[in-house]
Amino acid sequence: MNEIIEITAKDNHQFSAYISQPSGKPKAGIVIIQEIFGVNTHIKEVTDLYASKGYLCIAPSLFDRIEKNVTLNYDENGISKGRNLKELCDKDALKDIEASISVVSSAGKVAVIGYCWGGSLSWRIGCEASNLSASICYYGGDIPKLKDLEPKCKVLTHFGELDKGIPINDVKIFEETRPDVLTYTYPADHGFNCDHRSQYNKTCANIAFERTLKFLEQNLN
Repeated sequence: MNEIIEITAKDNHQFSAYISQPSGKPKAGIVIIQEIFGVNTHIKEVTDLYASKGYLCIAPSLFDRIEKNVTLNYDENGISKGRNLKELCDKDALKDIEASISVVSSAGKVAVIGYCWGGSLSWRIGCEASNLSASICYYGGDIPKLKDLEPKCKVLTHFGELDKGIPINDVKIFEETRPDVLTYTYPADHGFNCDHRSQYNKTCANIAFERTLKFLEQNLN
């Protein structure tokens, strides 16, 4: 079962979130953190996918601080608007993620899984929040620049070796600096997990998904 709910952050900002429940008792909670394209069809599909694996999942609409009901296409216009909204919402996004963690904590331990901008936010919240058990970060562009942050939970990162926006040399420096983080790279471009984008790489996406599921099992159950 899935639905849109309203949540209030600690600064009293009200925002919507897509919540998806498993068929039985949830094993744990997961916050799915959006790309720069909003809580669109892809993010809802990802949320439902992890719910089908037994987790109570929620995807907060992080653009609600500026504009409600934002869902963008994977084209030049979508990228341009998404980047602009990201800049405006980046500072306060962690507040909305924290509120979302609280919602799904009713299921037990909680992880975050983020993509693109959400990958960077997953790293940041994993280094701030004391009530997270795991953080999974897909191709977060800010992660190599924030390599000196100290994670407070177990962290798994996925990067594309062909991603021009996140040079592989920067990823290797991050890996050397943070041996406590489990880092995988793939012969793929940015956004390789998303089957709505031209960069989608089914083989790499499937391998990363299986690694993510294993990581969740190890750290949430």
